This record gives sequence, C-alpha cells and structure tokens, in this order.
Amino acid sequence: MMGGQRRIRAVFCRGGTSRGVLFRGSDLPKDRAARDRIFLHVLGSPDPYGRQLDGMGAGISSLSKVVIVEPSSREDADVDYTFVQVAVKEPVVDYGTMCGNMSSAVGPFAVDEGMVKADDGIATVRVFNTNTGKHYTARFPVKGGRAVEEGDFEIPGVAGTGARIRLDYADPGGGASGALLPTGQPRDVLEVADIGRFEVSMVDVSNPVVFVRAAEFGRSATEGPEQLERDADLMDRLDRVRRAASVAMGLSWTPGEAMLSVPRVVMIAPPSDFTALDGRHYAATDYHVATRSVSMGNIHRAIMLSGAMCVAVAGNISGTIVNELAVPAGTTLVGTPSGLVPAEAETRRRGDRWEAISATTYRTQRRIMEGAVLVPAALVGGAT
Repeated sequence: MMGGQRRIRAVFCRGGTSRGVLFRGSDLPKDRAARDRIFLHVLGSPDPYGRQLDGMGAGISSLSKVVIVEPSSREDADVDYTFVQVAVKEPVVDYGTMCGNMSSAVGPFAVDEGMVKADDGIATVRVFNTNTGKHYTARFPVKGGRAVEEGDFEIPGVAGTGARIRLDYADPGGGASGALLPTGQPRDVLEVADIGRFEVSMVDVSNPVVFVRAAEFGRSATEGPEQLERDADLMDRLDRVRRAASVAMGLSWTPGEAMLSVPRVVMIAPPSDFTALDGRHYAATDYHVATRSVSMGNIHRAIMLSGAMCVAVAGNISGTIVNELAVPAGTTLVGTPSGLVPAEAETRRRGDRWEAISATTYRTQRRIMEGAVLVPAALVGGAT
C-alpha cells in the first residue's frame, strides 16, 4: 500500500477488437461489491462526459472491460474466465454476458502468468467461462514459455497483424437463456409497445442476440456507426425491440428490467457494397451477410465475437431471418463496419429441435502493459 492506495497486479490487453484490464482472481477480494468498486474506479466509471478520462476505459463498451482469470478446479478446464462489462456513464458492473473478443486474451494470459505450462509450438488452453457455464478451447503459438504475438493474421478493426488465435466453442447454445432458440422458434413476432410489431429471430450462442431486418428500420446494414448513432429515433426503437426480446427470451420479467448487456440486437441485410472504417471497399460478392450491431447502447465498430458466432449458427437454422438473408457458406464472412469477420458453425437438427455442436472464430491479441493498478484503500475497505 502506498499513500492510502492499494496496488493490485493487472495486465492491460487487447483481445480481438476489444480492450480491457485482466486480473488474476487471487489478487482480488472475494467480496463482489468490493470488486465492483475496484472495477469502476480502474475503468473510470461512471463518467457523465462519456470519456472515462479518469481511468483506463475509452468511452465505448468495447474498451470498458474487465477479465478475471484463475486456475480451474474442474477436470475439463485449465482456467476459469469471468467477464465483466463496465458501463461508461452509469455505475453499472455487469456479469450477465461473455465477451468473445476478450476471450482471445485469456489463453495467452494464462500461459504468460504461469497458470498453464506450454511447450514451444501450438498451445492448447481449455477455458471454462463462468458467465455462461460454457467451454471453449484456445489454440495459439508459444515460444520460450510465452504466447507469441507477432504474426501475419489480420482482423478487421485492428491496425496491423498478429499471431492467429483459434477459438473453438463447444456446445455454445443457450449460454444465457438455457436454449439455442429461447422461444423454441426460429422466428417470432414481437409486439413492441408504442412502435408496433417486428418479425425477429432470437438466438442464444454464447450470448443471446435478437436479429432484425435492417430494411424494417429503413437501413441497409452498411451504414457507418456514427451515422446510425446520430439517429436517436432509430437507436431508441432498436433498444425497445431489444428490451421486448429480453422478456420473450426469459431474460427479464419486464422490458424495464432488461440488462444493458443482453440481449444484443443485430440488424441483418443481404450483402451490398460498402466502405469500411479504414476506407477499404467491399463488394456485395465479397461476403455473405451484412450486419450492424448494438452493444451497450452504441453501434459496435465491428461485431461482438459472440455475435459473429451467433450469425454463423443462425445462418444454418432454416426459418431464421439470418438464414433467409445470408448467402449460404461453410465459413460465413460477416460484413461489419470495420470489414469482414469469418465465423464457422456446426449445427444439427434432431426432430424439431436444433442444436449447435460448435462454433469457431479467429482473433489476435496483444499484451500492452503489465504492472499494477492503484485503487484507494477505502474502496476496498476490509474486504478479502
């Protein structure tokens, strides 16, 4: 402790198109309320100016995240991973979802921190996600006992290239709702108070998503994030649909009780020409489905990785809106504001019931800083 401040070991890391602060579980108090106070302080929330200037966040949901990693007591996992979404403007700490992008940093963190021993070559780390009760396996190169970061794999939304990390999610359906299709149907009609009826597909792959046709909102799912966010009426209508879907999926009793983090809402459209945020042009023939996603009240600059997996799975399920609008493909190339995200899925139908056997995506990660965060001792109190 120094000057009334407590030092807590931490690593600042990019995972996919997200960024967050990673902690070893043993370095944090067990008390959930004390942890929440720490996380809010470290990220700089709540910030009514929306900048998180007084912390390590950066004013948008994809850059306001915490990851907790600890050795697992389970025989089928090497480490346990808990994801924490920290709201920007409100004092909200949300454990209700899993971040697919930050999941790419968990395996390398476990190796670099000595939780998992790995020989040179391709390491395999088995991860249990405590938020969803689901497993995934991370495969990535290791040299000299450390995760390799340099490589030639490029992902949209991140400048430069890095070492490819393969993420295989086993049985990813029903992580939050308990079912791949929470309503039992590939397509439903939602009655949304004050704005009308919307045909949607509600699918839960790692995280629950409600898919809507972009055309129903007068959009093509190729617009830039800022253009969409400037349309306050559009953002309000999308959030109302999201909250109605929360009730339909059994995630909340009323729309007002819906969590900020889930379900996510994704606008879907057939492929059409668009220009990504880096200025690169994509033709309609370059990819299979156009998307624009809402995460924590903002348009995602790419797509949630769990959202990309959900798109790939939903595309395999006959009757969904995604299946109707997407071009069939073994590896689905998902159009996002930052470019194309590949996702693969294996599904099967047993009678009238669909199952997601697996979903696979690819990311890169970078360990940016390591050391300690400083937290006022008063925030931790006597918690252990």
